[in-house]
Amino acid sequence: MKIAIIPARGGSKRVKKKNIKLFEGIPAIGRVITILSKSKIFDIIIVSTDSSEIMKIAKKRIKLGKNVRINFKA
Repeated sequence: MKIAIIPARGGSKRVKKKNIKLFEGIPAIGRVITILSKSKIFDIIIVSTDSSEIMKIAKKRIKLGKNVRINFKA
């Protein structure tokens, strides 16, 4: 079983909220989840975050494909 783990911290020192910034109209973290889901390489995709905003975006992307799981610790 192949597992992808996406660490997505809410805080950033250099680029504020970089994981939720729009990239071609989609939040960066959403784009990563979408690309990994479509890749057919991983059986499970885990998003590990401390941000409720990132968690909400990840939940929306779950509907797009494979087993995306969210590990949320505030």
